[in-house]
Amino acid sequence: MLNQWANVIRWELRTRMFLRTTEFLWQEGHTAHASHEEAVEEVLRILDIYAAVAEEMMAMPVIKGVKTRAEKFAGGFRTYCIEAMMQNGLALQAGTSHDLGQNFGKAFDVQFQNKEGRLEYVWQTSWGVTTRLIGGLIMTHSDDKGLVLPPKLAPVKAVLVPIYRKDEDKGQVLEAAHRIAKEVGAKVDDREGQSPGARFFHWERRGVPVVLELGPRDLASGKIVVKRRDTGTKEPVPPGELAAKLSAVLEQMQADLYNTARQRRKDNTVLANSLDEVAGILQDASAEKGGGKFVMAHLKDDPECDARLKEFKATVRCIPLVDEYDGPGRCIVTGETVDRRAVIAKAYLRWQWSSGRRFT
Repeated sequence: MLNQWANVIRWELRTRMFLRTTEFLWQEGHTAHASHEEAVEEVLRILDIYAAVAEEMMAMPVIKGVKTRAEKFAGGFRTYCIEAMMQNGLALQAGTSHDLGQNFGKAFDVQFQNKEGRLEYVWQTSWGVTTRLIGGLIMTHSDDKGLVLPPKLAPVKAVLVPIYRKDEDKGQVLEAAHRIAKEVGAKVDDREGQSPGARFFHWERRGVPVVLELGPRDLASGKIVVKRRDTGTKEPVPPGELAAKLSAVLEQMQADLYNTARQRRKDNTVLANSLDEVAGILQDASAEKGGGKFVMAHLKDDPECDARLKEFKATVRCIPLVDEYDGPGRCIVTGETVDRRAVIAKAYLRWQWSSGRRFT
């Protein structure tokens, strides 16, 4: 019996690459301010930066919001976050920015002399993101073939794969490949001992946004084939137009990845007006695809309300800073009026038990 539980514990505490690891990297900052207003301004400025990185660079749409009292950083005054939806409908906290108030200033006796010459406790902030963003990037865009990288983040944006079967074609194809690649800023994969198919597969798995194909027939027709990683679509383009075309394709792919993820979130976000509705929606979503949905419901910021959601393995992800729905309504637990709906979802990294397995 003891060995069985040991196996369960090892299974439950396993790491999840980039999400929950024994060691991970942080980007973290701390600031101290003379007033609460200054501190809040800094907290929201950093939150905006994190959201911009997620959306503009990673093409990963996020919801900016504030955590409930039950979910905020312990010891802090208020926690702000960006929440993203992964392809299976589960939520991922992608970054946090904390208004620590004067709590830690008082705890550690950190004071400053104000303009009037009096000593006051500092108002502090703390904010950070981690390598979890890499996991979020993978789970937002990638597919069964491998990684899909947004062009703005891809270290290699385009690779040209020369194709030839006969030795007499090799020199001509390689010369044209290197010349064209230099003109458009692409990398040439002319490795010996690798078939064209193996080279295509190599870059497909690594998420390179665009692969260019050039063979004897392409040279004869005066075209080079442009293939997008995300859609798999191919288009023959004259070499003289390739630089402009490649730039346009990369820009369009960046926008398409963001819009696809945003539409997915929209399609998997639903409204609920009772606790039973929330439970039913999340249960049905788990049965359908092993994931979930974002459920928007009116909920009072009260730890007892948060506790009710844990009964069906969900949490309040955040209360959005911008209300995109129907304004005030009655809390689905207490019946009291609240000013907007909150995001309720199942999430990665929640420890849930059932016969030795996680639900999320």
